[in-house]
Formats: sequence, C-alpha cells, structure tokens
Amino acid sequence: MLELGAKFLISYLIGSLMGSLIMGRLRGGVDIRTMGSGNAGGTNALRTQGAGFALGVIIIDIGKGAVAAGVVPGLSLPFIPEDPEVSRTWLTMCCAAAAVVGHVWPMYHRFQGGKGAATFIGTLLVLGPMLIIPLLLVWAWVLTLTGYVGLSTMLAAVSLPLWLGASRLPDDQPLFIYSVAMALFIIYCHRSNIQRMRAGNEHRNLKLMVFKRRADENNNSASSDDST
Repeated sequence: MLELGAKFLISYLIGSLMGSLIMGRLRGGVDIRTMGSGNAGGTNALRTQGAGFALGVIIIDIGKGAVAAGVVPGLSLPFIPEDPEVSRTWLTMCCAAAAVVGHVWPMYHRFQGGKGAATFIGTLLVLGPMLIIPLLLVWAWVLTLTGYVGLSTMLAAVSLPLWLGASRLPDDQPLFIYSVAMALFIIYCHRSNIQRMRAGNEHRNLKLMVFKRRADENNNSASSDDST
C-alpha cells in the first residue's frame, strides 16, 4: 500500500500544476480566477484571455493527466518497492483519478482549481484513447444544441460509462468504474453551473448553436416571403 499511497500523492501533486496559472505567470502575473467566472479552467481562460492562452492551458491540463496515468504508475521510487499485492490496472486508475482531484483542488493554489474535464481527457489518452472521439462528439453535439459548455461537459462525461456499460462489460470493469466515478465527480464540480442554468443566468454561447441559427434563418426567410 505504500507504493499506492506514494504514487497517488505524486499524481495529485502533478494534477495541482494549473495550466491557467502557469500561463498566467508567463504572461506577467495574470490570474484568471479573479476574472470572468472565477474558474481556473480552459473555458474561462478562453473568455478572458483569448484562444492562444486557452490553448496553452488546455495542453498543460491534458498533459498532466496523461503523465499521471501513463508515467507515474511505472516509476521506480527510491526506498519504495513495487507492491505485488497492488493491481497495476487499479494503480493506474488511482493515479489518473488523483490527477483530476489535484486539478480541482490544487495544493499549490489554495485548493482553487478547475473542474477536471481537460485532465480527465488527458487520463483517457492513456486509459482508452479510442473513447475520446465519441466523448468529444457528444460534447460538440450538446454544445451546438444548447450553447452551454458546462452542460455539454457533464453529458459527455455521463455518456462514457453508459457506452462502456453497454459495450465493454465485464471485460473493462476497472475503466467502467473509473468512468462512473469521474462522471459523478465532474457533475459535482459543475454544481454551480447547474444552479445558474436553473436560475436562467448561465452563460450561453449563441454563436455555437448551429441548429438554432438555422431555425432562425428559416423563420426570417419565411417572414420575408410573407411580407412580399
């Protein structure tokens, strides 16, 4: 259990390296937690600092998830031997989860982090890279329908264990359990978004609502036809 605890802690510390705050220091001390929604994730970075800044944030946040899941479990640690009683699969899942937790509650930054989605994607690059494409498709589909980034993220996260449960059980039980835990965790982290949606004041990106724009264009066209 010593190996599991040590590698969990290392993964948590890696997850605590916030992409937005690293990019902010490179830009001269910008802290996006004092701007926009106050969140340290990529969406708020895009809204407050632009595409280039947000891209750097996302690369760092995805990368640390991949490192925690792909590198940390295989590390040879001094004075900590490999524990034969610890499953390598479950060790990997625990390290992946620790990175996501570190992103949400980073020790280096007063436990004020992001909402875990990008780092979760990074862990999937190692745990199940072929799952990322359908995950992103669900995210994009919901976003173009609703314009809500938070809702898109939550539904995409929920779609993953549903898909795994229907298609890959019992073979991929550890990954299924991990995906269920992460879906619930991501929903918990988006509870403020849920409250704002219920109150009707959640930020909505109307430019991305492709189907709404088409419906509006059709309505405008019909109105023009009626007026001639």
